[in-house]
Amino acid sequence: MDRLSGKSAIITGSARGIGKAFAEAYAREGAIVAVADIDLERAEATAEAIGPSAYAVRLDVTDQTSIDAALGVVEARAGGVDILINNAALFDLQPITEISRESYDRLFAINFAGTLFMLQAAAKSMIARGQGGKIINMASQAGRRGEPLVAIYCATKAAVISLTQSAGLSLISHGINVNAIAPGVVDGEHWDGVDALFARYENRPAGQKKKLVGQAVPFGRMGTAEDLTGMAIFLASAEADYVVAQTYNVDGGNWMS
Repeated sequence: MDRLSGKSAIITGSARGIGKAFAEAYAREGAIVAVADIDLERAEATAEAIGPSAYAVRLDVTDQTSIDAALGVVEARAGGVDILINNAALFDLQPITEISRESYDRLFAINFAGTLFMLQAAAKSMIARGQGGKIINMASQAGRRGEPLVAIYCATKAAVISLTQSAGLSLISHGINVNAIAPGVVDGEHWDGVDALFARYENRPAGQKKKLVGQAVPFGRMGTAEDLTGMAIFLASAEADYVVAQTYNVDGGNWMS
Protein backbone atom coordinates (compact mmCIF):
# COMPACT_ATOMS: atom_id res chain seq x y z
CA MET A 1 0.00 0.00 0.00
CA ASP A 2 0.94 3.69 -0.34
CA ARG A 3 3.03 3.05 -3.46
CA LEU A 4 1.60 6.27 -4.90
CA SER A 5 1.61 8.30 -1.71
CA GLY A 6 1.47 12.04 -2.39
CA LYS A 7 1.28 11.60 -6.16
CA SER A 8 -1.22 13.57 -8.24
CA ALA A 9 -3.05 11.55 -10.90
CA ILE A 10 -5.58 12.36 -13.59
CA ILE A 11 -7.55 9.51 -15.15
CA THR A 12 -9.65 10.21 -18.22
CA GLY A 13 -13.02 8.54 -18.62
CA SER A 14 -12.98 7.54 -14.96
CA ALA A 15 -16.55 8.19 -13.86
CA ARG A 16 -17.35 4.52 -14.49
CA GLY A 17 -15.97 1.16 -15.53
CA ILE A 18 -12.24 0.53 -15.82
CA GLY A 19 -11.34 4.17 -15.19
CA LYS A 20 -13.36 4.18 -11.97
CA ALA A 21 -11.56 1.04 -10.78
CA PHE A 22 -8.23 2.74 -11.49
CA ALA A 23 -9.29 5.84 -9.55
CA GLU A 24 -10.33 3.73 -6.56
CA ALA A 25 -7.09 1.74 -6.65
CA TYR A 26 -4.92 4.84 -6.91
CA ALA A 27 -6.69 6.46 -3.97
CA ARG A 28 -6.07 3.32 -1.89
CA GLU A 29 -2.38 3.62 -2.80
CA GLY A 30 -2.23 7.18 -1.49
CA ALA A 31 -2.64 9.24 -4.66
CA ILE A 32 -4.72 12.37 -5.07
CA VAL A 33 -6.96 11.52 -8.03
CA ALA A 34 -8.72 13.74 -10.55
CA VAL A 35 -11.75 11.80 -11.78
CA ALA A 36 -11.92 13.30 -15.28
CA ASP A 37 -14.93 12.63 -17.45
CA ILE A 38 -17.25 14.31 -19.93
CA ASP A 39 -20.11 13.35 -17.59
CA LEU A 40 -19.33 15.72 -14.73
CA GLU A 41 -22.31 14.70 -12.62
CA ARG A 42 -21.28 11.05 -12.63
CA ALA A 43 -17.63 12.00 -12.08
CA GLU A 44 -18.66 13.98 -9.01
CA ALA A 45 -20.60 10.99 -7.67
CA THR A 46 -17.58 8.73 -8.23
CA ALA A 47 -15.19 11.16 -6.56
CA GLU A 48 -17.53 11.58 -3.60
CA ALA A 49 -17.76 7.80 -3.18
CA ILE A 50 -13.96 7.47 -3.25
CA GLY A 51 -13.53 10.11 -0.58
CA PRO A 52 -11.43 13.21 0.11
CA SER A 53 -8.47 12.02 -1.98
CA ALA A 54 -10.55 12.30 -5.18
CA TYR A 55 -12.14 15.21 -6.98
CA ALA A 56 -14.09 15.56 -10.22
CA VAL A 57 -12.97 17.41 -13.34
CA ARG A 58 -15.02 17.82 -16.49
CA LEU A 59 -13.01 16.71 -19.52
CA ASP A 60 -13.80 16.30 -23.20
CA VAL A 61 -10.70 14.76 -24.80
CA THR A 62 -11.82 15.93 -28.25
CA ASP A 63 -11.65 19.59 -27.16
CA GLN A 64 -8.22 21.16 -26.60
CA THR A 65 -9.69 23.94 -24.48
CA SER A 66 -11.23 21.32 -22.21
CA ILE A 67 -7.94 19.40 -21.99
CA ASP A 68 -6.00 22.53 -21.06
CA ALA A 69 -8.64 23.57 -18.52
CA ALA A 70 -8.61 20.14 -16.87
CA LEU A 71 -4.82 20.20 -16.53
CA GLY A 72 -5.12 23.70 -15.10
CA VAL A 73 -7.50 22.42 -12.43
CA VAL A 74 -5.09 19.62 -11.52
CA GLU A 75 -2.19 22.04 -11.29
CA ALA A 76 -4.18 24.41 -9.08
CA ARG A 77 -5.67 21.66 -6.91
CA ALA A 78 -2.69 19.33 -6.51
CA GLY A 79 0.33 21.39 -7.56
CA GLY A 80 0.82 19.53 -10.82
CA VAL A 81 0.32 16.15 -12.43
CA ASP A 82 2.55 13.15 -11.69
CA ILE A 83 0.47 10.43 -13.37
CA LEU A 84 -1.87 10.36 -16.36
CA ILE A 85 -3.98 7.40 -17.42
CA ASN A 86 -5.41 7.88 -20.91
CA ASN A 87 -8.48 5.72 -20.43
CA ALA A 88 -11.27 7.54 -22.31
CA ALA A 89 -12.33 5.55 -25.38
CA LEU A 90 -15.28 4.58 -27.53
CA PHE A 91 -16.16 1.32 -29.27
CA ASP A 92 -18.03 0.71 -32.50
CA LEU A 93 -18.19 -2.01 -35.12
CA GLN A 94 -19.40 -2.45 -38.70
CA PRO A 95 -18.40 -4.59 -41.65
CA ILE A 96 -15.75 -2.94 -43.82
CA THR A 97 -18.35 -2.19 -46.49
CA GLU A 98 -20.54 -0.31 -43.99
CA ILE A 99 -18.01 1.79 -42.08
CA SER A 100 -19.16 5.41 -42.01
CA ARG A 101 -16.96 8.48 -41.95
CA GLU A 102 -18.90 9.59 -38.88
CA SER A 103 -17.88 6.45 -36.97
CA TYR A 104 -14.29 6.72 -38.22
CA ASP A 105 -14.00 10.37 -37.21
CA ARG A 106 -15.58 9.82 -33.79
CA LEU A 107 -13.42 6.85 -32.82
CA PHE A 108 -10.16 8.39 -33.98
CA ALA A 109 -11.04 11.71 -32.34
CA ILE A 110 -11.55 10.06 -28.96
CA ASN A 111 -9.38 6.94 -28.96
CA PHE A 112 -6.30 8.29 -30.73
CA ALA A 113 -6.33 12.09 -30.98
CA GLY A 114 -7.75 12.32 -27.46
CA THR A 115 -4.95 10.11 -26.18
CA LEU A 116 -2.28 12.02 -28.12
CA PHE A 117 -3.29 15.53 -27.11
CA MET A 118 -4.01 14.59 -23.50
CA LEU A 119 -0.57 12.97 -23.35
CA GLN A 120 0.96 16.07 -24.92
CA ALA A 121 -0.68 18.44 -22.45
CA ALA A 122 0.30 16.31 -19.46
CA ALA A 123 3.87 15.96 -20.75
CA LYS A 124 4.22 19.73 -21.14
CA SER A 125 2.99 20.20 -17.58
CA MET A 126 5.37 17.54 -16.27
CA ILE A 127 8.34 19.01 -18.16
CA ALA A 128 7.63 22.51 -16.86
CA ARG A 129 7.43 21.15 -13.32
CA GLY A 130 10.71 19.28 -13.75
CA GLN A 131 9.85 16.23 -11.64
CA GLY A 132 9.20 13.66 -14.37
CA GLY A 133 6.06 11.56 -14.36
CA LYS A 134 4.25 8.48 -15.55
CA ILE A 135 1.85 8.29 -18.51
CA ILE A 136 -0.19 5.15 -19.08
CA ASN A 137 -2.18 4.71 -22.27
CA MET A 138 -4.99 2.21 -22.59
CA ALA A 139 -4.48 0.04 -25.67
CA SER A 140 -6.27 -3.27 -26.24
CA GLN A 141 -5.76 -6.77 -27.54
CA ALA A 142 -7.71 -5.34 -30.49
CA GLY A 143 -4.63 -3.26 -31.27
CA ARG A 144 -2.57 -6.41 -31.69
CA ARG A 145 -4.53 -7.83 -34.66
CA GLY A 146 -7.46 -7.09 -36.93
CA GLU A 147 -11.02 -8.33 -36.56
CA PRO A 148 -13.56 -8.63 -39.39
CA LEU A 149 -16.13 -6.30 -37.84
CA VAL A 150 -13.89 -4.09 -35.72
CA ALA A 151 -11.51 -2.47 -38.20
CA ILE A 152 -11.67 1.10 -36.93
CA TYR A 153 -11.50 0.30 -33.23
CA CYS A 154 -8.60 -2.09 -33.87
CA ALA A 155 -6.82 0.58 -35.89
CA THR A 156 -7.22 3.19 -33.13
CA LYS A 157 -5.74 0.86 -30.55
CA ALA A 158 -2.88 -0.17 -32.84
CA ALA A 159 -2.17 3.55 -33.21
CA VAL A 160 -2.14 3.91 -29.41
CA ILE A 161 0.48 1.15 -29.15
CA SER A 162 2.62 2.90 -31.77
CA LEU A 163 2.16 6.28 -30.07
CA THR A 164 3.22 4.74 -26.76
CA GLN A 165 6.49 3.60 -28.33
CA SER A 166 7.24 6.96 -29.95
CA ALA A 167 6.22 9.05 -26.95
CA GLY A 168 8.07 6.76 -24.60
CA LEU A 169 11.31 7.21 -26.53
CA SER A 170 10.76 10.96 -26.83
CA LEU A 171 9.88 11.74 -23.22
CA ILE A 172 12.12 9.47 -21.15
CA SER A 173 14.89 12.07 -21.39
CA HIS A 174 12.60 14.27 -19.25
CA GLY A 175 12.08 11.50 -16.72
CA ILE A 176 8.61 10.75 -18.09
CA ASN A 177 7.85 7.06 -18.55
CA VAL A 178 5.19 6.31 -21.18
CA ASN A 179 3.77 2.79 -21.26
CA ALA A 180 0.45 1.13 -22.04
CA ILE A 181 -1.90 -1.59 -20.91
CA ALA A 182 -3.61 -3.86 -23.45
CA PRO A 183 -6.66 -5.47 -21.82
CA GLY A 184 -8.53 -8.35 -23.36
CA VAL A 185 -12.28 -8.75 -22.99
CA VAL A 186 -13.37 -6.96 -19.82
CA ASP A 187 -16.83 -7.53 -18.38
CA GLY A 188 -19.05 -4.60 -17.46
CA GLU A 189 -21.61 -2.23 -18.91
CA HIS A 190 -19.28 -1.51 -21.84
CA TRP A 191 -19.41 -5.14 -22.97
CA ASP A 192 -23.19 -5.19 -22.79
CA GLY A 193 -23.14 -2.63 -25.60
CA VAL A 194 -20.48 -4.56 -27.49
CA ASP A 195 -22.56 -7.72 -27.21
CA ALA A 196 -25.59 -5.92 -28.64
CA LEU A 197 -23.57 -4.81 -31.67
CA PHE A 198 -22.30 -8.32 -32.32
CA ALA A 199 -25.82 -9.66 -31.92
CA ARG A 200 -26.94 -7.32 -34.69
CA TYR A 201 -24.19 -8.07 -37.18
CA GLU A 202 -23.68 -11.78 -36.42
CA ASN A 203 -27.36 -12.56 -35.96
CA ARG A 204 -26.87 -13.87 -32.44
CA PRO A 205 -29.20 -13.83 -29.43
CA ALA A 206 -28.36 -11.26 -26.77
CA GLY A 207 -25.65 -12.46 -24.42
CA GLN A 208 -24.30 -15.22 -26.65
CA LYS A 209 -21.22 -13.37 -27.94
CA LYS A 210 -20.28 -12.30 -24.43
CA LYS A 211 -20.56 -15.90 -23.22
CA LEU A 212 -18.48 -17.23 -26.10
CA VAL A 213 -15.63 -14.74 -25.74
CA GLY A 214 -15.49 -15.40 -22.01
CA GLN A 215 -15.25 -19.14 -22.60
CA ALA A 216 -12.46 -18.61 -25.14
CA VAL A 217 -10.14 -16.83 -22.69
CA PRO A 218 -7.40 -19.27 -21.58
CA PHE A 219 -7.85 -18.12 -17.97
CA GLY A 220 -11.43 -19.32 -18.20
CA ARG A 221 -13.43 -16.12 -17.89
CA MET A 222 -13.69 -12.52 -19.03
CA GLY A 223 -11.57 -10.03 -17.17
CA THR A 224 -12.83 -7.50 -14.67
CA ALA A 225 -11.79 -3.90 -14.20
CA GLU A 226 -10.09 -4.92 -10.97
CA ASP A 227 -7.89 -7.40 -12.90
CA LEU A 228 -6.21 -4.38 -14.51
CA THR A 229 -5.50 -2.29 -11.43
CA GLY A 230 -2.30 -4.10 -10.42
CA MET A 231 -0.62 -3.24 -13.72
CA ALA A 232 -1.89 0.34 -13.54
CA ILE A 233 -0.41 0.75 -10.06
CA PHE A 234 2.89 -0.86 -11.06
CA LEU A 235 3.37 1.34 -14.14
CA ALA A 236 2.66 4.47 -12.08
CA SER A 237 5.04 3.52 -9.29
CA ALA A 238 8.78 3.85 -8.79
CA GLU A 239 9.02 0.10 -9.44
CA ALA A 240 8.51 0.87 -13.15
CA ASP A 241 11.13 3.61 -13.46
CA TYR A 242 13.18 1.54 -15.92
CA VAL A 243 10.17 0.48 -18.01
CA VAL A 244 9.90 2.57 -21.17
CA ALA A 245 7.63 2.46 -24.25
CA GLN A 246 6.10 -0.95 -23.48
CA THR A 247 2.56 -2.27 -23.90
CA TYR A 248 1.61 -4.94 -21.38
CA ASN A 249 -1.06 -7.53 -22.14
CA VAL A 250 -3.46 -8.09 -19.23
CA ASP A 251 -5.91 -10.40 -20.94
CA GLY A 252 -6.00 -13.82 -19.29
CA GLY A 253 -3.66 -15.31 -21.88
CA ASN A 254 -5.46 -14.23 -25.07
CA TRP A 255 -2.38 -12.71 -26.67
CA MET A 256 1.31 -13.52 -26.20
CA SER A 257 4.03 -11.07 -27.20
